[in-house]
Amino acid sequence: MTKLVVTADDFGLSPEVNAAVIAASRGGILTAASLMVGAPAWEEAVALAKAAPGLKVGLHLCLVQSRPVLAPELIPDLVDARGRRREDMAAVGAAIFFLPRVRVQAEAECRAQFQRFAAAGLSFDHVNGHNHFHIHPAVAAIGARLAREFSAPAVRVPAQPWGGLRWSQAATAAVMAPWPALARRRFLAAGLAVNDELHGLFETGGMDEAAWLRVAGRLGEGVAEVYCHPATASAGVLAAEMPGYRHADELAALLSPRVR
Repeated sequence: MTKLVVTADDFGLSPEVNAAVIAASRGGILTAASLMVGAPAWEEAVALAKAAPGLKVGLHLCLVQSRPVLAPELIPDLVDARGRRREDMAAVGAAIFFLPRVRVQAEAECRAQFQRFAAAGLSFDHVNGHNHFHIHPAVAAIGARLAREFSAPAVRVPAQPWGGLRWSQAATAAVMAPWPALARRRFLAAGLAVNDELHGLFETGGMDEAAWLRVAGRLGEGVAEVYCHPATASAGVLAAEMPGYRHADELAALLSPRVR
């Protein structure tokens, strides 16, 4: 038997994302959304989520890109000169791994995000990470501890089955495979639930109806999660940070009778 979880990431990033999440939850197949508690429209997202009891909401943990929750002076190694989170993910990841002071800053920022989510009055459905940064070995350890502390029951593991992938995609998946495998073991050891497979990694920004129909034929046994990035329009921050994403097509797919 397959249990399907359908998640919209970046809830709270913009009003267009928030509107799409609610529309896809009420009239489509969306079951959950991952909230960015430092994003420009996060407070609107919280209010909308509270008025949509069928929507499950989790924390979209962010350590790169966008605005931090803590004051920039408290996490100097994680922000740029503008006080925004850095975008050089490889360098940030290396700093967190090798430098104890940066790990301390990363844990402080993660804790602040868990605390803000909890203070908003929402129940944790899950935890995952922006750009899947939560499977970084040090961040996974931090995330597992905080998930247990804040009673978040489940954590996403970004491992997409290789069946149906092009050879270049399968090669990328093979290179990346040790990191989600290590994270899976860590999360399970902490008593957290995880998905068995994830779809959408190689369709990011293009989870349209055709992509959904392909994925639907490849779902395996157990818990399968499909994640996407719907929005009513690719405007404002979406156009700036996600050029090429077809947000409206992703929303249409979630509302599609064929996909249902």
